[in-house]
Amino acid sequence: MPDARQSRFNIPDVFWQALKTIGLEPSAVLRQARLPVTLNLHERRDRRQVTTPEFFRLWEAIGTLNPDPAAGILLVTQLDSATLPPASFAAFIARDFRDGLHRLARFKQLCTPERVHVTEEGSTCAVTLDWLRTQAHPPTLFIDAAFATFVELGRRGSRVHIIPHHVELARPECGSSVLADFFGCPVRFGAERNALVFDAADLNRPFPGHNPELLDILNPVLTAALAEATALPTISHQVKGALKRILASGRPEMVEVARDMGMSERTLQRRITEEGTSFRQLMLETRQEIVRHLLAEPTIEIEEIAGLLGYEDTNSFYRAFRTWEGTTPARWRASQGTTH
Repeated sequence: MPDARQSRFNIPDVFWQALKTIGLEPSAVLRQARLPVTLNLHERRDRRQVTTPEFFRLWEAIGTLNPDPAAGILLVTQLDSATLPPASFAAFIARDFRDGLHRLARFKQLCTPERVHVTEEGSTCAVTLDWLRTQAHPPTLFIDAAFATFVELGRRGSRVHIIPHHVELARPECGSSVLADFFGCPVRFGAERNALVFDAADLNRPFPGHNPELLDILNPVLTAALAEATALPTISHQVKGALKRILASGRPEMVEVARDMGMSERTLQRRITEEGTSFRQLMLETRQEIVRHLLAEPTIEIEEIAGLLGYEDTNSFYRAFRTWEGTTPARWRASQGTTH
């Protein structure tokens, strides 16, 4: 799982893709969740970092913008399995449903600080979720989507319409039959936990698409990625993440970044120096990374980009950009085929 000392994690690209399948633009969801536009980025992993409360706010925003009780389920059922990240795709080419569930439980940790428990007792198997670093309850929409993911894994993988034994939900009954219609089993509201319970016999259902050769290729890669995810990031990585969170409020000073990272300015300076870089260099690299992405979004005005990065005026931004790229922001944008 992501190291418990880390407070942020990366949002997978498939999350943003899924929003569009239910008619939502990522930018609208980010605004509703009161989160910066720089979260919807696709070039580097460190550009999609959020805290668990921020991630929950994204899910609450989805529910606000799309109040359809089926929204969580549709986010999952309308996605093509082939577009899933390797961490999830590996579960669909597993040996059987049991193998797929355990693979999904293990490698799902690459996407979010979420622990999936798969517990077999007698004739049933319960799938439950725990979230690290928060005592808050996950949004109901997220629970719906998570449970739909496990059911879709069984149904698509086995090519059999698997029906769970029952579903337990801690929330009050909402009056909609959407969940019961999708799961096809009793849905017990007001329960002590959120749990998706299968008949254990269904876990033995083979997956016709089982691909041992591809799994042999993916397993080492995913295992290595999991090991990397549990390692502490470099100080440069952490500083850039902090800078991206506070750049829009002005020109961040090292003391602000140190405070955001929970350490003294002196300690931060020492650790940056130990990595052979400087705060000024990390600031420059962070701005360059953000600028390149934002310019690739034709709907974002250049003046808005200057403001998002904390420049006092557009002319200052133009001068800085010309120093980096040797051209103007508008010409750079045009050269990338992203003219407004």
